[in-house]
Amino acid sequence: MKTWIMATGLALALGTTGAWAADPSTTAEAAQNAPDNTGRNVRDRQDGVLTPMDQSNAPADVELTKKIRQAVVADDGLSMDAHNVKIIAADGIVTLRGPVNSPGERAKIEATAVKIAGVKNVRNNLEVVAQ
Repeated sequence: MKTWIMATGLALALGTTGAWAADPSTTAEAAQNAPDNTGRNVRDRQDGVLTPMDQSNAPADVELTKKIRQAVVADDGLSMDAHNVKIIAADGIVTLRGPVNSPGERAKIEATAVKIAGVKNVRNNLEVVAQ
């Protein structure tokens, strides 16, 4: 009884009438609009495709990734997507992966990585996604 009174009081305080919203994870609309990453998951399982799990723990690789990440995040001209790209260093080779909003962002991140790691040591696999 006490719980019901508290819930009713909360509903009144929030201006609701007791009609609770449906759980979006169980609605038909959510099922139709569910994200499907199947293609990316299959791609990421292919041999030779680096994922963040392939980041080397060698101090030089960790430092390389750190420097590139700091430079990318410090660039206020980049989008949130660009700030969150995957930067994977292994054996001195840096792989860039993930979505960016424009070809300009793609080029800017690559130039940043090349400046730090060297032109022969950067693999740019960034994807430009339409906004």
